[in-house]
Amino acid sequence: MGRLPADLVIRGGRWACVQTGEVIPDTDIAILGSRIAFIGPDASHTLGTETRVIEAAGRYLTPGLLDAHMHVESGMVTVTEFVRAVTPRGTTGMFVDPHEIANVFGLKGVRLMVDEAALQPINVWVQMPSCVPSAPGLETPGAQIGPDEVREAMTWPGIIGLGEVMNFPAVYGADAAMHAEIAETLRAGRVVGGHYASPDLGIAFHGYAAGGPADDHEGTRAEDAILRARQGLRPMLRLGSAWYDVATQVKAITEAGLDPRRFILCTDDSHAGTLVNEGHMDRVLRHAVAQGLAPLTALQMMTLNPAEHFGVSRDVGLLAPGRYADIVLTRDLADFRAELVIAAGRVVAEDGRLLCELPDFSYPSEVRHSIHLERQMVGADFTVPAPAGRADGSTAMAHVIGVIENQAPTRHLTAELPVRDGAVWSDPAQGICKVALVERHAGTGRVQVGFVQGFGFDVPCAIASSVAHDSHHILVVGTDEALMAQAVNALADCDGGMLVARDGVVRAQVELPIAGLMSNEPAPIVAAKAEAVLAEYRACGCQLHNANMQLSLLALVVIPELRISDLGLVDVRQFRRIDVVS
Repeated sequence: MGRLPADLVIRGGRWACVQTGEVIPDTDIAILGSRIAFIGPDASHTLGTETRVIEAAGRYLTPGLLDAHMHVESGMVTVTEFVRAVTPRGTTGMFVDPHEIANVFGLKGVRLMVDEAALQPINVWVQMPSCVPSAPGLETPGAQIGPDEVREAMTWPGIIGLGEVMNFPAVYGADAAMHAEIAETLRAGRVVGGHYASPDLGIAFHGYAAGGPADDHEGTRAEDAILRARQGLRPMLRLGSAWYDVATQVKAITEAGLDPRRFILCTDDSHAGTLVNEGHMDRVLRHAVAQGLAPLTALQMMTLNPAEHFGVSRDVGLLAPGRYADIVLTRDLADFRAELVIAAGRVVAEDGRLLCELPDFSYPSEVRHSIHLERQMVGADFTVPAPAGRADGSTAMAHVIGVIENQAPTRHLTAELPVRDGAVWSDPAQGICKVALVERHAGTGRVQVGFVQGFGFDVPCAIASSVAHDSHHILVVGTDEALMAQAVNALADCDGGMLVARDGVVRAQVELPIAGLMSNEPAPIVAAKAEAVLAEYRACGCQLHNANMQLSLLALVVIPELRISDLGLVDVRQFRRIDVVS
């Protein structure tokens, strides 16, 4: 009403009004404190002698972008450094599921993430991880979370809901503990995140939909998105560093004609290099438009739609009176590039530069030393014994994990592999090398060895990572057992990370000392180190796009078809362990 002067007025912009689906020219916004007081054709009545004025000069005024489902740890940086990387891109809100650190440190790890999130200049809401372990009986994480922990977390400020319920057989199979976690969340009035990673859309899918999850980001086909929307789930279409699931599923809108207001765009997992070199939700918006979505529709799917889904649209997700002044100025909705970013009424970034101070948050010592091996590894630890009675020169049938480019699922392959010296060996001619998982939480000495196809290595080498979704033991893939041992030992020496060993030398590495998952360095430094690792992957013959993220999912025992855990090889279609060779 102009009875108080505005702190900030933006003049002469084009209002991207996501709540009505229109662009309104010649719009002013008046801001008092952290919130919008007025938005309309003329805010001159709110001007005072101390009011700061920003001339939009015809640029679009959009709500700040929201990432509805993501894991900070996948960026290999802390919450603070993730915020530093994405805020200049126009991101002003994130819904994060810290189930990576939860698998290492349990409730204590989640609390650390909540505390760090609360200090940020943008909104960072935290979902309480639901599946630690992701599949009980098939893996051993460093900690466990159950209904009691969920009940406690639902009382914490900053907890927005329950993280993705990955153990989908436990939902449709009426597992008491899983249902109790969902019940605690619903009792607290919070949102249950979904994760149905099966292509089966029959009765199991319907049982999962009835179990309480409100969204799902695991679809890869148009029919996945359509069926989820019909069942009342909000399909979350993801474009991460290695997951390209928007192009196929967006056809549910562009071709099948479904209402886009039920759909959400997200990233799920973004590598530091992607954040630094390509972007965050601005990248997703540009990609979605390239797949045929109208720019304003794509914008709705990463602003108003997620805000309404999580029940926070009274605060964020649209430009309207009373909402936080989370505003982005850009010249093009289709080729979205943030020029000015305002968060809670403060100019926090301009022309790609962060202008605000970020918190100095420190993780305790025990969190920075979390790699515990029983002993140093040797090459013999990575042998696969041949079946009894199998003679040298013969072959053995092996179950092989088949990597799928740009997708989270794997294929369950079989191959005849050579037997020599009482062991089964990999076969470069078939593109098959060894994969092993080394237990690192309790120092038990357990090592599980299997086979994988798809990395394309054509020289003696090994790649290793302490990022191994979701139990986060040490994963190593290689063509040479001695180099595999060297790679694992080098990871232990630097308290976790990702690296490549070739010619007897560690050629490149990125250190991730915080829980073996995150660096304490800024994203550009982490991105440069990670790119050096990827360059070494390529030098070894690997042509996969973001192969380090493909590596990290080889242990994810809740996404079909075949994975490896510290307890053995897992057929995820049947949720049971199987022999590696026969």
